[in-house]
Amino acid sequence: MTGDTRSRAVGIDLGGTNIKGGLVDRDGHVAVKKSIPTEAAGGAGHVIDRIAGVVADLLDEGGTAPDDVAGVCVGSPGPLDADRGIIFEAPNLGWRDVPLADELTSRLDFPVWLENDANAAAFGEAWVGAGKGRECVILLTLGTGIGGGIVIGGRLWRGVNGTGAELGHMTIDYDGPICGCGSRGCIEAFAAAPALVRRMRLAIDDGADSSLAGAFRAGEEVDAKRIYEAAVAGDATARREMEQTGRFLGIAVASYVNIFNPNCVVLHGGMVDAGDMLLGPLVDEMAGRCFESSRRGLQVLRSALRGEAGMVGAAGCAFAAAEGSA
Repeated sequence: MTGDTRSRAVGIDLGGTNIKGGLVDRDGHVAVKKSIPTEAAGGAGHVIDRIAGVVADLLDEGGTAPDDVAGVCVGSPGPLDADRGIIFEAPNLGWRDVPLADELTSRLDFPVWLENDANAAAFGEAWVGAGKGRECVILLTLGTGIGGGIVIGGRLWRGVNGTGAELGHMTIDYDGPICGCGSRGCIEAFAAAPALVRRMRLAIDDGADSSLAGAFRAGEEVDAKRIYEAAVAGDATARREMEQTGRFLGIAVASYVNIFNPNCVVLHGGMVDAGDMLLGPLVDEMAGRCFESSRRGLQVLRSALRGEAGMVGAAGCAFAAAEGSA
């Protein structure tokens, strides 16, 4: 990144639970970071005030003057319009048609941009993370849902209307389970954390032996992490369902590889902690479904930036936007 000489940018990772912010330099190093509760129940204006407060605290703690800040970029769940800085709908915040960039700009002394949260994480990994130096990087976020981001030649690929790279909504079974988006058979409906929990419950209901059977029958909360822990402890049913999640992901990743021919696919999010239990079946399934030439030199990697990918990537987007190369 060259041209604009201001040395720092602020990246904000806006979530329904927490606002995470970082003051980031041009090498992608986080000088100062801060996390506070979102307090979404207070409404959009209240949350935007809190974001502005985080920005002010970061600059103060980092000893940085406003005129040395290229700008602020907020990575947010959508759908949203990055060009106009408007969040159309964010269910986990209870927002609809919020002009976040304009509202936040009015509270600060420098430009504000908006980016899809998965796109921001993808940019971060391509800029200074697992995909650094690669021509084409695809990122999948694995958690409550499945998001995606694509970086080609150092630039985010957003599609014509800014709504591209919805990788979680590739159909892998035309008559599969209904997805939250309203379609059927999306990879999100098969491989996101709630889908893993649902399959585990069904397996137990069908008589599969599992150390989690009592917990499910007692109505306890069982999440993906608990299933993984059971698998590590020797629960064969839990391990089978974890590995099946990896195979489902491999079906989708094979299509991404055939379409984009990337250098690497980066996996990001809470479910990535399952490691080789997820990654091994994913790679095996992918390898059997995509062209050998397409996967030559390809790496499937876990996120290098982990929980900081969103804020670092958002800061990188701010640098790029300030230089006109976003």
